Amino acid sequence: MKKKNVQRALALALAATMLAGTVAGCGKSSDSDSTQGGKSSNGKYAKELTIDVFDSQANFQGEQTGWFAKLIKDKFNIKLNIIAPNVAGGGDTLYQTRSANGNLGDLIITNLDSSRLKDMVTAGLVLDMSDYIKDEKYLQDRMDAINTASKLSGTDGVWAVPSEISNQPATEPCEASEPTNAPSLRWDVYGEVGYPEMDTLEDMIPVLEQMQEKAKGTSKDGKDVYALSLFKDWDGDTMQNAGAFCALYGYENLGFALGKVDGSEIQSVIDSDSMYVRALKFLFEANQKGLIDPESTTQNFDTLQTKFRNGDVLYSFWPWLGAGVYNTTENTSEGKGFASATIKDMKCLSYGSMPDGKMSVGIMVGSQTKDPQRMVDFINWLYSPEGIEASSAQSGGNCGPEGLTWEMKDGKPVLTDFGVKAFVDIDESLKVPDEWGSGTWKDGVSALNFKANGIVDTDPDTGICYNYQRWDDYLEKTSTKLKEDWSAHNDGDTTEIEHFEKTGNLLVLPGTNYSTPEYSTDISTIKEQCKQTIVADSWQMVFAKNEAEFNKILKDMQDTVKGLGYDQVFEVDKKDYEDKVKCINDVLSESK
Repeated sequence: MKKKNVQRALALALAATMLAGTVAGCGKSSDSDSTQGGKSSNGKYAKELTIDVFDSQANFQGEQTGWFAKLIKDKFNIKLNIIAPNVAGGGDTLYQTRSANGNLGDLIITNLDSSRLKDMVTAGLVLDMSDYIKDEKYLQDRMDAINTASKLSGTDGVWAVPSEISNQPATEPCEASEPTNAPSLRWDVYGEVGYPEMDTLEDMIPVLEQMQEKAKGTSKDGKDVYALSLFKDWDGDTMQNAGAFCALYGYENLGFALGKVDGSEIQSVIDSDSMYVRALKFLFEANQKGLIDPESTTQNFDTLQTKFRNGDVLYSFWPWLGAGVYNTTENTSEGKGFASATIKDMKCLSYGSMPDGKMSVGIMVGSQTKDPQRMVDFINWLYSPEGIEASSAQSGGNCGPEGLTWEMKDGKPVLTDFGVKAFVDIDESLKVPDEWGSGTWKDGVSALNFKANGIVDTDPDTGICYNYQRWDDYLEKTSTKLKEDWSAHNDGDTTEIEHFEKTGNLLVLPGTNYSTPEYSTDISTIKEQCKQTIVADSWQMVFAKNEAEFNKILKDMQDTVKGLGYDQVFEVDKKDYEDKVKCINDVLSESK
């Protein structure tokens, strides 16, 4: 679910001075003579330590503040200084600069696959945790996953702990209530136009036309309402917004290979009959009908979120996006909000749980840290029930600290009044009590954006799901006119996951420990040139003035990238996806 959890707003426009300041401070953890209250609550850590965290997942750069900062200060006497490539211009520049200086950070959160862990270990940037992990209960419980990840280094040792290590089966969807990918619409407006049935993706265009006409003049900020609003922030090998429609049919990208996750098909993204080009044609047709926000080519994700919050957009690329900011108590109690509709031929891509963890994100200890044991202690805590509850509340749906957001009553977890305001009312200005660290709840959430556990995992001691969205109390408190109406039109089912599984509209990608190999230097160079062309021309196709221009741009793109050596890259990507399918089949065989 990359990168990518709600929830995942990117803080992009950072001044160049921040990057310079980050680089200038490479590799220096600072002990403070003033402990600001002395030792941690357990008396173990005498000196306050400010630790640098190089974090490829973070969408914030700077010092962690608020309630999470107070929690870890009390437990470990540490402060977190987050160093975030996403904020500092994106790409690998910051990683390369800090690597060249011999110190990425005291803690490192980044991908382990594509030879990155191997490169970091070879360069001496990562600490072998073998001598520090022996008495760490929660890490010891996950040694199978840790050993699997550490093997990616090609060197004996305990080098990394993967993220999202799950205690659920690999074939079990990891999402709480909705698949990561589904056609999420403003359900109230969809109802106002009569809940029209949709057989195919293309059938959604006339439905969106009707909805846009119906929603005129309903925006809270007085802006025009559009069915679709796009953004470029997350473009990678292809145009990401088009890829979101591919996922409605069970496809995922691995480079330029577009694989159906049941292993039945591997397409080349640029082929005229590929699902990717079908998605571009869908967006082109939508724009021809005036359904796409004209600011799509210039806005970023933050701007788009604001538009969702104000009711300016009617289709959400992912269920968590629109619902995450628009489905407030005020709106849903009035029957307004986002919910997933059914396209009859869809096979929504759902991600399976990962018993061996997610190799695309892991956490490591930097080789130059001053207090290795404290770093490993902290990682161990992140994988404890308390750490899981506290550190993933924003991106993973986890429940937050017991006593603040929830409590036990009659053997069941229930939200406190504060928890209701945080998770049900979605009050972004909610103030945290002083004894918990003050500030707002939102600003105090862990900036690590790191999920140690699977989204639907349970506490092994209590059997309680960490994700509050699965609690009976939460479901009762969020039983609104919107949910009641959705249920009435979907066979009485209570969640989208349940409904789509029953109707056969869900395709689960089993969780595997497959790791994508690194490209050779030549292939990597060719790929970089090709993807720039593919992304730029994809945007031009969506906004082409007519079908003839769309087809011309497509043909020019195909000719250009093939001339650059596209076929060589695709053959590598195709082989990699074939290897991934073998891993998927192994998991399926083991689960029978």
